[in-house]
Amino acid sequence: MAEEGISRRSILKSLSMGAVAGSVLRAIPLEAAEYAHGLIDAEKSAQGGSYTPRFFQPREYKTLQALCETILPADADSGGAIEAGAPEYIDLITSENSDYQVKLGGGLMWLDATCGDRYGKGYLDCAPQQQKEILDLIAYRKSADEDDRLSQGVEFFSILRSLTADGFFTSKIGIQYVGYIGNTFLVEFPGCPPVPGA
Repeated sequence: MAEEGISRRSILKSLSMGAVAGSVLRAIPLEAAEYAHGLIDAEKSAQGGSYTPRFFQPREYKTLQALCETILPADADSGGAIEAGAPEYIDLITSENSDYQVKLGGGLMWLDATCGDRYGKGYLDCAPQQQKEILDLIAYRKSADEDDRLSQGVEFFSILRSLTADGFFTSKIGIQYVGYIGNTFLVEFPGCPPVPGA
């Protein structure tokens, strides 16, 4: 039992370290990401399709979901971050990484406080135009150069975008979306198709 806990923790730590170094499959071991998504799927199956956040409080988790949906919404070609399980993925790896707990937890508090100062209410209670306005401010590093009060928000949103992309593109939906067909056995390789007009 202890050995299982250690391997689970080390796998989730490898995800955290990979996400710090870069983004998506370039830095994160695919096996570790698949393991994390598998843990989430198993929990959702055991709980009738629902996921209980391990780190974020309920309101923070709803804010996280709303932000992930804004970053990678569903479209005609694919489901979005919510369908891919990106919020669950972010919560799971955040529960194992104290740096993320500070940066993401603090970032969500910063977002609500800043919305409270500007609009008199938290992010989730703001009108869509107000939400867009605040996200437009923190979506670009130049905003922090122009107003250092936005630095924490800019850093938070940058990390959240990377983690949302990681959660999406390492999920079954994301892998299908990019058409990744690696790790499959080919009986024969027919070569490249002929070039028209050559």
